[in-house]
Amino acid sequence: MRKFLTALIVIPLGLIMVTFAVANRQFVTVSFDPFVSDDPSFSATMPLFLLLILVAGLGVVAGGCAVWFGQRHWRRAARRHEADARAARGELAEAHAAAARPEAQRLPVPSGTGLYGPIGRDKQRATL
Repeated sequence: MRKFLTALIVIPLGLIMVTFAVANRQFVTVSFDPFVSDDPSFSATMPLFLLLILVAGLGVVAGGCAVWFGQRHWRRAARRHEADARAARGELAEAHAAAARPEAQRLPVPSGTGLYGPIGRDKQRATL
């Protein structure tokens, strides 16, 4: 379906462009020197259809850049929210892993002895 719609748009657009190019083959001189109009130092001679297509393409690129720069705060917010969501997913996975892990069984310590043996001394019998 997508290819059909693309062909439905591209084929007529291509035919219009070819018709436009055939109808506007005369050459025009484009000058970039505003001070000398009779003999400009920097000018280009090209077919009219090429000039119009280049100007339209330049307008599309300039408009795309303007929109891209105008939406930078939305892209930044989306990156920040994606990082927050990724961190939350990691925390959730850790919480699920901790809940699935069985608690280690602790044996009761005999009375009169601490974790290191007799109360107040470690394994080497040093006073704590």
